[in-house]
Amino acid sequence: MSLLKPSSKTPFHIDFDWWKQNENDWHVFLRSLLCPEHQEAFADIDEGEMIDWVDPVTAEVKPVDGIHHTLMTHCALEPDFANARTALVEAVFRVFIVNGNVAMSSEELSAKLGRPADTILRTLSGPRVYRGLRPYEVKAAVDSNE
Repeated sequence: MSLLKPSSKTPFHIDFDWWKQNENDWHVFLRSLLCPEHQEAFADIDEGEMIDWVDPVTAEVKPVDGIHHTLMTHCALEPDFANARTALVEAVFRVFIVNGNVAMSSEELSAKLGRPADTILRTLSGPRVYRGLRPYEVKAAVDSNE
């Protein structure tokens, strides 16, 4: 993780690598977010089954987890997926599920959630990592020809 202190402009995202290293049950957790219809539909599907997803903005084809895709395209759009009573960390996590895990700053999250940006920033930038919500770090591409 970066040594720089995050600011209100620092983008955050769900770090699924963190989930894989720290929480063995991340697929179980994602499955628990499915609506009842899809919990039943995915009952016999293997964890981590990948499908191709086309980003509607860039038209880039990306392999995504089938459960994650269903969360993004159906369950997250249900009215009860997140509401004003949803706990802050849970609400932030769900916003990232809805937007395909596109990095967002605490200011952008505040606009979506109607919660104070400084509260979001303090929560996400503290020493404890909640649900893999971490600052987004751009990984430098390594040129294999060098």
